[in-house]
Amino acid sequence: MPSVYIKTYGCQMNERDSEAVAAQLVARGYSLAASEWGADIVLINTCSVRDAAEQKAVARMENVIGQARQQRPGQRFGFLGCMAQSRGQQLIDQLPDVDLVLGTQKFHRAAEYLDDLLAGRRSQVVDIGEEQGSQATIREHLPFPSSKAGSSQVTAFVSIMQGCNQHCTFCIVPFTRGEERSRTIPDIVGECQELVTQGVREITLLGQIVTSYGRRDYPEKNGQGPFVQLIEAVHAIDGLERIRFTSPHPKGYGIDLIEAYGRLPKLVENAHLPVQSGSDRILKLMHRGYTRERYLQIISDLRAVRPEIGISTDFIVGFPGETEAEFAETLSLCREVTYDMAFVFKYSPRKDTPSASLPGALPDEIIEERHLRLHSLVNELGRMRYQRFVGRTVEILVEGPSRKNPLRYEGRTRCNKIVVFPGGERHRGQVMNVNVERVGTFTLYADPAVVGLEHP
Repeated sequence: MPSVYIKTYGCQMNERDSEAVAAQLVARGYSLAASEWGADIVLINTCSVRDAAEQKAVARMENVIGQARQQRPGQRFGFLGCMAQSRGQQLIDQLPDVDLVLGTQKFHRAAEYLDDLLAGRRSQVVDIGEEQGSQATIREHLPFPSSKAGSSQVTAFVSIMQGCNQHCTFCIVPFTRGEERSRTIPDIVGECQELVTQGVREITLLGQIVTSYGRRDYPEKNGQGPFVQLIEAVHAIDGLERIRFTSPHPKGYGIDLIEAYGRLPKLVENAHLPVQSGSDRILKLMHRGYTRERYLQIISDLRAVRPEIGISTDFIVGFPGETEAEFAETLSLCREVTYDMAFVFKYSPRKDTPSASLPGALPDEIIEERHLRLHSLVNELGRMRYQRFVGRTVEILVEGPSRKNPLRYEGRTRCNKIVVFPGGERHRGQVMNVNVERVGTFTLYADPAVVGLEHP
């Protein structure tokens, strides 16, 4: 059977979608290639959040097609995901060598369409239509390496929903992913149980706005909203050690979710809370649905329940009309919260989004300068937050060899800090204590501990 290489751009949802496509193809008999240069089929799973991501994906495909004309004339090409959804036929008009354009509700059709293309039943395929029930089709996982003790996958992502109803004025996701559609709790729990039987110890629940899960499908029960009901159901799985979720929306942090951090020990003390701006006026223009004061109250409530909670966020700098004083409010919010980590993005106008037509577009040089300033502050505060772990004992779940130094192993603390230590394959999948000795760039370096747990 042919070999396939999948290149993924964008968020963890995209990574999970690519894994599900790969698993479906492997089940059909396809093999996975290590690079695009040795593959019979090259698929690029795309992101549309920023224009730069789209341009990068198109450039990558142009490069691959150019090489194929000289070295692999029979190679096939396809775009998947958000950019495929938004551009559709335009991608084939721009790159006629592309054979497949598959939208965000059609990932499960990839094997079927590739079979047709290779058999000559179709010459090209563009499918970006809506499909009922597509949210329940992203559940396959790649086969784990082997049954040898200690060699199985330790962490896994589980998609619980598709789509977004938030309609932030800067965001194209509601147009590329569609309206919110949630899987059932039994279906999600079943997938999680299967993963745990294969050795998974930590599961991350994924959704465009994960805290919006099930709002149309499940009524409140005993004061718990649908998302907390789901967490409780997953929490009951024997053998599962940890639960994470991403990405939430601050509006989803009701009292039920905040209290869940205190009463559900498998729900780790880690929260990614995208704030985007520290200015109330900009937040209103963004249609974020909360104020600076409300956001800070959520942070305060979380830290009251879990003082050691790790908090990260997203910022957008250079939103249309953002003044220097409003940008200063973002800087002050960053200092007030003292994030463990933050992702800083330059505003990128997306076609047909409300913010693209707002007055007051900022020059690139101002956006770049603000990006550098905020990024520097984030790094400074992050170093301070990480430095406080030196000399402490932390609990980690060992995931496997370090991605940067395969001679060492790495794990993750409950509050989402990567820890590198001198370990071996026997440690994979273990929950263990290590002594932190020094700090790198958003990484802790440690030795195995010989004393009890002191801090998360």
